[in-house]
Amino acid sequence: MNCSFGDHYRGKTVLVTGSSGFKGSWLAIWLEHLGAKVIGYSLEEPSNPSMFRSCGIENRITQEFGDIRDLDRLIRTFQKYQPQIVFHLAAQPLVRPSFAEPRYTFEVNFMGTINALEAARACPSVEAVLMITSDKAYRNLNWEWGYRESDVLGGSDPYSASKACAELAIAVYQSEAFQRSSPPTRDLAIAATRAGNVIGGGDWANDRLIPDAVRAITSGQNIEVRNPTATRPWQHVLEPLSGYLWLGALLAKRRELRAAWNFGPADAEVLNVGDMVKGVIERWNSKTEVIFRSDDSVKEAMLLRLDCSKAAHHLKWKAAWFADQTMDAIVTWYRHYYEDGFPNMHEFTVEQIEKYTASAIQQKVLWAMAESRAMVEAEVQ
Repeated sequence: MNCSFGDHYRGKTVLVTGSSGFKGSWLAIWLEHLGAKVIGYSLEEPSNPSMFRSCGIENRITQEFGDIRDLDRLIRTFQKYQPQIVFHLAAQPLVRPSFAEPRYTFEVNFMGTINALEAARACPSVEAVLMITSDKAYRNLNWEWGYRESDVLGGSDPYSASKACAELAIAVYQSEAFQRSSPPTRDLAIAATRAGNVIGGGDWANDRLIPDAVRAITSGQNIEVRNPTATRPWQHVLEPLSGYLWLGALLAKRRELRAAWNFGPADAEVLNVGDMVKGVIERWNSKTEVIFRSDDSVKEAMLLRLDCSKAAHHLKWKAAWFADQTMDAIVTWYRHYYEDGFPNMHEFTVEQIEKYTASAIQQKVLWAMAESRAMVEAEVQ
């Protein structure tokens, strides 16, 4: 994986839905750093503070504030800016709030996905569309092995089910038969991506492990943790974003990439909730204590893994940071923000992107060496 992406995005007009969110903000910064003309479409930032505001993103990209459920406004935005590449991240992103607002969750995650696809189809300039869904689109059977892209979709909660519904819609819009039969006829390159639990500096959402831990540490309170033995495919936000960007660079040129893709950590890096929060506390040198408690009010799967061998084989993509590097980067980001008096975090964020890029390039070299060594050993045998 060439994590530098060459000049693929330089001068390109790229539209990012959900640009004011945590993940969308990191993607907008990376795209702008790569020389893209970034168009953001989203609601106002979802928290205060926020990644969007703390990095001054609104002053660095062209931002349109709007609801993904507003198809007419979305189409007008596409027509106004004529993007070439679209990354769709706008979503209601949390499991627990989906129980309180199931209708809203389905409207945003399912119909919002269809609206983004309709707007892309109606815009002749669009060459490639990357639809970002979730690992929770899989019907979770608590398997010990990772879910593959061909496994059954489904969900027992509104969030997971809404993501599974979105995936079904994406598959329809991907199909050549649909694109030939439904006007305006197009040959549009569409891919779906499924990532695990994404963490990183700049996330202040409620009901997320790392933001909850940071709030507790910075306010001198103890941390309450639900289900400490639950495992999740934790990964720094830059990991899946690197996969999205690499897939986006190749998608329009290679028809076989118009499919679903998992982006997650290596199996050895799948940690449980308790280990993750303890790692953050240790790196912060905090005296904050962890209070573990069971919470049966909302049933969440205890075990979840992704099989990313498809991305490794076809895209030559693999995670570049180990869990220790991920936790180091997260704590460093937040400590810089809080201990330096809430500075503009754009420059520091770009530095982390560049550090990640260097690691990804190095990992590619090491991976290539390991593959070559394995091939030589096989020939000898």
